[in-house]
Amino acid sequence: MLGIFGQLLGLTLSVFMFEQFDGSGFNFLNHTLSELGSYGRFQYAVVLNGGLFFGGLCVVLSCLLSVQLGDSPWRLPFFISLGLSFLALAAMGLFPINVYHLHIVAIKYFFVFGCVSLLFYGVYLLATNNKPVPLYNKISAVLAFLAMGAFLALPWFELGLTEGNSAFYNEMLVDPLRPEIWWPAITQWAGLATFLLWSALVINSIKADAH
Repeated sequence: MLGIFGQLLGLTLSVFMFEQFDGSGFNFLNHTLSELGSYGRFQYAVVLNGGLFFGGLCVVLSCLLSVQLGDSPWRLPFFISLGLSFLALAAMGLFPINVYHLHIVAIKYFFVFGCVSLLFYGVYLLATNNKPVPLYNKISAVLAFLAMGAFLALPWFELGLTEGNSAFYNEMLVDPLRPEIWWPAITQWAGLATFLLWSALVINSIKADAH
């Protein structure tokens, strides 16, 4: 929980301190997480990148420790994939958009492993259907899977949302002529927000089970 809090704190501070060259603030509809962490463009990029990196490592450690609390064999692949998703999120902070290729790989695998962990979570729930799970955990899992899946899958439908229908994670170098409503940014924020919400609920449930 401390790791997720650190990530949210870094993100919140970065959004409030962000200022464009024309003096306007941050817009979730057409600015990306990568833009907040860009050294040279944003003087407080270290706040976001530090939060992503150290917060992500905290959650990775939590996942490794949670494996031994298992009451089902499906907990192992679930926590491994969840840990890998937060490791990729930490890599996004370690390798900002200034290190373009590594940053893009980190974004891609954050969403890939995030979707995989959500699928394994669903399998885990089915395998332990006699164990009560709060409804909001299930709802947040579905929302997170839809949002993160949309980030990965929408370019496949060739709707012209990006130039040449390239994958959204290749569009993190923000074009100054981007539209006011820009789908790579919207789906990235929706996926990140719902995934962090679901992760916090799941980790809190694990803590309750451990006690």
